[in-house]
Amino acid sequence: MDITINSTFLPHADPDASLAFYRDTLGFEVRGDVGKGTMRWITVGPVGQPGTSIVLYPPGADPGITDDERRTITEMMAKGTYGIIVLATKDLDGTFEQLQAGDAEVVQEPTEQPYGIRDCAFRDPAGNMVRINEAH
Repeated sequence: MDITINSTFLPHADPDASLAFYRDTLGFEVRGDVGKGTMRWITVGPVGQPGTSIVLYPPGADPGITDDERRTITEMMAKGTYGIIVLATKDLDGTFEQLQAGDAEVVQEPTEQPYGIRDCAFRDPAGNMVRINEAH
């Protein structure tokens, strides 16, 4: 089998704030932006990696989700326990400094983990956890 990751989905609570974080703070390129108001699906991805994308989506848009489920999703997003993505960079310290200077919400400064990975963590505007591993 030859399988690659094409896209992953992260919820947004405010499409403009999420767009600013992924485009302006992380430096991702915008590949698509469809919908209106808070009902927007925004596709972003790392420059030079056209085969890998993140779709920022309105979590309550699925017609199969009940009002109770929407409330639970909203509560989990606010706590930062709903969505997570793990990125990687060769320059963890430099990336951390740039993100911190861009007013990203720091969750963890660069740390050597006991399981052998050095990483840091931020929250995006929707509360999603963004962990960044140091690539070797």
